[in-house]
Amino acid sequence: MSEMIRVTLPDGSAREVVRGTTPAQIAADIGPGLAKAALAARVDGEVRDIMRPLDADTQLALITAKDEADALELVRHDYAHILAEAVQALWPGTQITFGPATDDGFYYDVKAPESRDPFSMDDLPAIEEKMREIIRADKPLRREVWSRDALIAKWEKEGEVFKAEWAKELPEGEELSVYWSGDDWLDMCRGPHLASTGKVDPQAFKLMRVAGAYWRGDQRNAQLTRIYGTGWLNKKQLDAHLHRLEEAAKRDHRKLGREMDLFHLQEEAHGSVFWHPHGYIVWRELEAYMRRAIDAAGYREVKTPQVMDARQWEQSGHWGKYRENMFVIPDEVPNTEDEGPLVSDAAEWMALKPMNCPAHVLIFRQGIKSYRDLPLRFYENGCCHRNEPHGALHGLMRVRQFTQDDAHIFCREDQIVDEVQAFCELADRIYKDMGFDSYAIKLALRPEKRFGSEEMWDKAEAELRAAVARAGLATDDYGWEELPGEGAFYAPKLEWHLTDAIGRTWQVGTIQSDRVLPERLDASYVAEDGERHRPVMLHRAIFGSYERFIGILIEHFAGRFPTWLAPVQAVVATIVSDADDYAKEAVAQLVAAGIRVDTDLRNEKINYKVREHSLAKVPYLLVVGKREAEENTVAIRTLGQDGQRIMPLSEAIAMLKAEATPPDLRKD
Repeated sequence: MSEMIRVTLPDGSAREVVRGTTPAQIAADIGPGLAKAALAARVDGEVRDIMRPLDADTQLALITAKDEADALELVRHDYAHILAEAVQALWPGTQITFGPATDDGFYYDVKAPESRDPFSMDDLPAIEEKMREIIRADKPLRREVWSRDALIAKWEKEGEVFKAEWAKELPEGEELSVYWSGDDWLDMCRGPHLASTGKVDPQAFKLMRVAGAYWRGDQRNAQLTRIYGTGWLNKKQLDAHLHRLEEAAKRDHRKLGREMDLFHLQEEAHGSVFWHPHGYIVWRELEAYMRRAIDAAGYREVKTPQVMDARQWEQSGHWGKYRENMFVIPDEVPNTEDEGPLVSDAAEWMALKPMNCPAHVLIFRQGIKSYRDLPLRFYENGCCHRNEPHGALHGLMRVRQFTQDDAHIFCREDQIVDEVQAFCELADRIYKDMGFDSYAIKLALRPEKRFGSEEMWDKAEAELRAAVARAGLATDDYGWEELPGEGAFYAPKLEWHLTDAIGRTWQVGTIQSDRVLPERLDASYVAEDGERHRPVMLHRAIFGSYERFIGILIEHFAGRFPTWLAPVQAVVATIVSDADDYAKEAVAQLVAAGIRVDTDLRNEKINYKVREHSLAKVPYLLVVGKREAEENTVAIRTLGQDGQRIMPLSEAIAMLKAEATPPDLRKD
């Protein structure tokens, strides 16, 4: 008699089945619709192949396309394997390495055979067609367990030196899983996979680009070709993604930054931004807005040194955890002679600050603090430096020099929830003023490597949860989610993820509840009992950094800033030279009203001027000719709209003044 096992389904129902029954068979027993829709199974919380037999009592959930995150991970993993199979089928002798799923697709690192050049973009159409052929063949994807030695022998026999090297580093005697595609191709893989290649949509993927890569990410190793693709559940999703990419290319802040003359970057200052006058207007408007916000919220602005002794960073814990990302400098006069080393072995070391928090603790420690002084909220537009690799730098989004809208709140234990709640409400107001009505809040929980006790982490995480709940933001509407293992080494943190105009998400703001740094840097206050106690330190930022936030704003608005942020808010352009004097008078009145305005008196056709200022993303164009000069009116053209409106100059100035007023200063 066959041994039976008990399978419990998500609705609480259970069924007795023969050991070795597959989730696919259970899906078929439930109904033909589910049998067709089921892609994989979650067995006791682990995603597995739908054809993998069950061998013990288990909790079982069947995964369908409705479980989008799991389904996308599965199909992208399959696309990666199908890509590798296609490349080897087209060019025998190609060596394969690894190919994971990514956030929007997949890639595979391969080495072309000696008989041909490395793979290029020209090869992608042929690879795509071969992939579709493999998909249409609906080849079964079958899992097997091999011994380590047998797999090494196979890879060596077939000349797969990279796979053999990797397998040799796994523990001796370990059994390894492989997946067959049909009976003629296999790859070493943990899985899971779909039941067959035909389960993915042949029209829902596209190979995007190729790039150089090194075996195991080490430039001393063999160079490979990384083939990138994007993969989705259906063609509709693929088309939407490609449209987003097309739209993102139009919105690229680096492209718009050049076109709008906002900033530039160059090799003489890797990862540091040269702000042009127009770009720095945007910066100053944001800085002024933020100062008004933090002043009203009871923060005190401070300024701290750029360079601090390495011993300070050792004491804070950053030297051990973060030194590879710090710029270090010797604390001695460099050798000015032609001979000898520039710096002696006896030099003491200092570092450019990668963050502001230790310096804010040092300000807190000046003088005796009482419990009555708390909370103390120190704010700094703090310039920081981080030694990011050259290859990781990306416009304004990833730089080496950046300015944080940084603050640290020193408070008592009984004040934490109130302070975090107030921060949540402040951030909500600011993001909405910046044009982001949609965002998600996530709680990043304790990482594996961390300072502090379990009790401390339990308390800190509970406080952040409570504050978000009290602010009314711990809901599905705000994308509330908890992220195990993603906290900082010294504290859990709340993260704000903004959704932009084309659906991309950007992690920006954060608040972290820290009991470690005050202890390490000996911060204390005199409590009501007359004894010294440690304050809790809340690290918080809303923009994150001005550089990155401006980059996000450029892409969110596609360069069409709201009028209050636009570097040039209006241009007065003439149709005929007879209107030049009137144009100058109009500009003078606009300037007096606080509008950032330019004049265009060039001897060019008005359509040319309209097109040029539209490309420059100027919100309003005020066109004047002989008639407007006689009637004291203007013809207003609004960016992105057809046609024009005629109105008196005084009304136009009032309208522009209202539009140019920052959102926090408007009297609605």
